[in-house]
Amino acid sequence: MEISGKLILITGASSGIGAASARMAAMHGADVILLARGLDGLNRVAAEIAVFGRKAYVFSVDLADPQATAITCERIKREVGVPDVIFNNAGVGRWLYVEETDSAELQQMIAVPYLAAFNVTRAFLPELLARNSGWIVNITSPVAFVAWPGATAYAAARWAIRGFSEALRADLYGTRIGVTLLVPGEVDSPYFDHNPGARARVPGIGRIYRTLSAEDVADMLFIALTREKHQLIRPRLLALSIWFARLFPGIVQWLTVRTGHRRSAL
Repeated sequence: MEISGKLILITGASSGIGAASARMAAMHGADVILLARGLDGLNRVAAEIAVFGRKAYVFSVDLADPQATAITCERIKREVGVPDVIFNNAGVGRWLYVEETDSAELQQMIAVPYLAAFNVTRAFLPELLARNSGWIVNITSPVAFVAWPGATAYAAARWAIRGFSEALRADLYGTRIGVTLLVPGEVDSPYFDHNPGARARVPGIGRIYRTLSAEDVADMLFIALTREKHQLIRPRLLALSIWFARLFPGIVQWLTVRTGHRRSAL
């Protein structure tokens, strides 16, 4: 897919990976639709996009609210148009054990990323099917391939994104609408600043992988779109580990759990 001249919708676009991806898209000649809750952050990113001479359309919305999401997507259709690319990047959630997770936080972790990605995709899919073109990109975590201790609901939500991507690709077989799953390793982002103690729950085996920047993940998006990849995992050593896990799942799962976090009471 050629990015120049395309219209790219990005959720979670006010900072981190979403903001870096918006800048990357603009640098390569695309206009962007920016979605997130924080209006100030969205406006800052939009101002950066203007430097590249591209258009940025800002929509402040809580993607955990399905009605607000549907209303916003209808506004986008009326005021901007149907995007060529949808990047479902928004995601929240702390790394917690089951007994540490209350029901409200559990529902929030399922609502964003999984239900948000589903609802945004559903809102635009009829138009994408009618013109028989477009690309949908979802992002997940390595925990969607190999679970680790101390992040139970977070892991389940990321497995849901992986399952949604594979099921959607099967649904769209025979069309010209592509589906990509991005799987970055640890990213140097505000996540760990906003979730004290989470870094301590990264399994020891995870320290062998290079930490990515938000710009590295934006590059992943560019590579995935221009090369029309179904799945892209970075860094490469992580991709090799996930491939190895498919061949020898028991060994990799044992290593991950063995080097993972333990409850202090145990």
